[in-house]
Amino acid sequence: MARWWPAALLGCAVAVAVLAAAVECAVTYDKKAVLIDGQRRILFSGSIHYPRSTPDMWEGLIQKAKDGGLDVIQTYVFWNGHEPTPGNYYFEERYDLVRFVKTVQKAGLFVHLRIGPYICGEWNFGGFPVWLKYVPGISFRTDNEPFKTAMQGFTEKIVGMMKSEKLFASQGGPIILSQASITIFLVVHAIDCYYLVAQIENEYGPEGKEFGAAGQSYINWAAKMAVGLGTGVPWVMCKEEDAPDPVINACNGFYCDAFSPNKPYKPMMWTEAWSGWFTEFGGTIRQRPVEDLAFAVARFVQKGGSFINYYMYHGGTNFGRTAGGPFITTSYDYDAPIDEYGLVREPKHSHLKELHRAVKLCEQALVSVDPAITTLGTMQEAHVFRSPSGCSAFLANYNSNSYANVVFNNEHYNLPPWSISILPDCKNVVFNSATVGVQTSQMQMWGDGASSMMWERYDEEVDSLAAAPLLSTTGLLEQLNVTRDSSDYLWYITSVEISPSENFLQGGKPLSLSVQSAGHTLHVFINGQLQGSAYGTREDRRIKYNGNANLRAGTNKIALLSVACGLPNVGVHYETWNTGVVGPVVLHGLDEGSRDLTWQTWSYQVGLKGEQMNLNSLEGSSSVEWMQGSLLAQNQQPLAWYRAYFETPSGDEPLALDMGSMGKGQIWINGQSIGRYWTAYADGDCKACSYTGTFRAPKCQAGCGQPTQRWYHVPRSWLQPTRNLLVVFEELGGDSSKIALVKRSVSSVCADVSEDHPNIKKWQIESYGEREYHRAKVHLRCAPGQSISAIKFASFGTPMGTCGSFQQGDCHSANSHSVVEKKCIGLQRCVVAISPENFGGDPCPNVTKRVAVEAVCSPTA
Repeated sequence: MARWWPAALLGCAVAVAVLAAAVECAVTYDKKAVLIDGQRRILFSGSIHYPRSTPDMWEGLIQKAKDGGLDVIQTYVFWNGHEPTPGNYYFEERYDLVRFVKTVQKAGLFVHLRIGPYICGEWNFGGFPVWLKYVPGISFRTDNEPFKTAMQGFTEKIVGMMKSEKLFASQGGPIILSQASITIFLVVHAIDCYYLVAQIENEYGPEGKEFGAAGQSYINWAAKMAVGLGTGVPWVMCKEEDAPDPVINACNGFYCDAFSPNKPYKPMMWTEAWSGWFTEFGGTIRQRPVEDLAFAVARFVQKGGSFINYYMYHGGTNFGRTAGGPFITTSYDYDAPIDEYGLVREPKHSHLKELHRAVKLCEQALVSVDPAITTLGTMQEAHVFRSPSGCSAFLANYNSNSYANVVFNNEHYNLPPWSISILPDCKNVVFNSATVGVQTSQMQMWGDGASSMMWERYDEEVDSLAAAPLLSTTGLLEQLNVTRDSSDYLWYITSVEISPSENFLQGGKPLSLSVQSAGHTLHVFINGQLQGSAYGTREDRRIKYNGNANLRAGTNKIALLSVACGLPNVGVHYETWNTGVVGPVVLHGLDEGSRDLTWQTWSYQVGLKGEQMNLNSLEGSSSVEWMQGSLLAQNQQPLAWYRAYFETPSGDEPLALDMGSMGKGQIWINGQSIGRYWTAYADGDCKACSYTGTFRAPKCQAGCGQPTQRWYHVPRSWLQPTRNLLVVFEELGGDSSKIALVKRSVSSVCADVSEDHPNIKKWQIESYGEREYHRAKVHLRCAPGQSISAIKFASFGTPMGTCGSFQQGDCHSANSHSVVEKKCIGLQRCVVAISPENFGGDPCPNVTKRVAVEAVCSPTA
């Protein structure tokens, strides 16, 4: 049995060790690929982060990845989730690393485990535990002994855990070689061969340059430590041009076809092919067209690339306070082939699946020889791989504006703009990156009316602040130094004495208060009343607040609530960056002029009173008296806790909370934190987006003028059959009566397929030398538990438009609708052949025709 191994599977770091179950597998590399038992392999990988989904989701996610043609699952190891306090480890529930690895193993796939220990990943503090910041003498990610000691200690803990689970061959397990620190890459394929790959550090190149000689010394130390383990297998670093031998340097980015390893005897590896982009509160949704993603991957493969990892393949959810940034949304959907809720995103999932199948048909030629490159036009070329096993070709059109008709091997080929066609036998096109023949699924969030909730409210007490402060001191303290990230919230409290003779009290110009903060959110209260709020952004966390100050004669209490919205996860020495009110804090408009409050006595209270009472828990929520009925509806109160109970909806569709009526805060269900919510409206440029031309994150935006995130994933495994407790803490004020529990499902499916569409499913590798033509077909499929209930549109001819806005063209078969109805109504999936015979005749001879269909999916009765 052929054994595959992703040797460059490092999401980005040094890497690699390996193993086998009962059968020893030799892992080496050359300039073409990683060799497993002497066999070169092309491997497709996808990132799925275990804490960003729930254990009951893992099996389904991994199976969908396997169905999509992946060989490998990649994940980080999340240090701050596993070691929340020094020496105290946690490997349960979403952090059950061993269970996740074994779930992948059961599916027959490889695992790339990236220990890091720095991960970035838009994760809180880049994956480092906050306590690490307070190790005496520490400096992150440089030649610093306290940091290197802590990093090595955590890595050894992970390796030791793998040993304790008997995953090493010396214990009768699958790992034949021990592995150092840094990242473990556990691989499993079929039943005979397993591999462990290690990664050390992550995307260090850009920061290493900032650190200078100390950075180079650090990365050399990391590489030497890894290689010195004597694993006998390759190691990899991503985004590190200076990766020392024998470490393989690898690429991350939207495109990597211009990348070359730093030595001619190393293979080309793409450790993060970005499938989309992350989202920040107040920003738009960034989407990457699958045509461009497929084009980028095909370009990399034709250049000689042999390992591709999609970051992300399933992005998932930043539950709790795990989102970094700051201001990263709770959703980490990433426009990935599997969406946040675990449903496949079409056409991205299936179009990439067809790409993977096409490349695997060419695998032997691709890994055997270098391509011969032939010019086919001014912006067109052919990469031809001729080997003893056969001939494969990639025909590329780099023109982003127009089709190109090219001649290759005495045959004519029509190449769409910005696309690559794959010919496994140098004759037949089985795939074109820009020609999407799979369905598009449109999703909906809908309520079944069975989850109405009766709300109660408890107001956070602002008036009693500073009655028992955590501490009092002269001047302002940095927020993280006080909270140690135990809460997003820190109160800064001081008092101001106002003379009755002040002019503003006699009808003069009102006072104003200015506050400077290092971020991320600031709410200003005076005498218990909210005066105003201010927010930073991910690009500029700093806040400059200016607002009226409604003071009275006598003693006035000023309470500044500073709110963290995720700690930074990237940047040189980001562990030194400040959060919270740093000053100055100045009162303006007094008879004396301005009064600087910065160096007054300030009292501090970490967290909210409701947090201290555990109002988010089943037990704590019963410890206070909640307002009901008319009292609840009196006003939209800031700093308010809301509680309701609900029954678990029927069915197995993924669930979400519609929080569009609320402001900003946090959500808990049965004591589990869903995450932060914020109804911040997206500001951006949502113009029409073409797949052609170089992609960058701002290119294809969606959601302008809408809340960046309205729906928040509720894992079904967190629910009990009845009386589920939902608790919401609202900072600004909102209408809890409009919060709704909704289901996510497919609402309709569309397809638009040409009669000459490349058909990989019917192409036979035995047909070398023959130009094959096969009838194309439309494939439609609703989700499990659904069936096609109606055909909204159908046309065989020259239809126009896209999914949701199809229109008949000049050529149209009158039988289109009835033919598709007959084939599809009442079925979960259906197939419609694209041929004149199937539609009762040819409506326009000598014209290339298409079939466009939009079908409604409904729950099966």
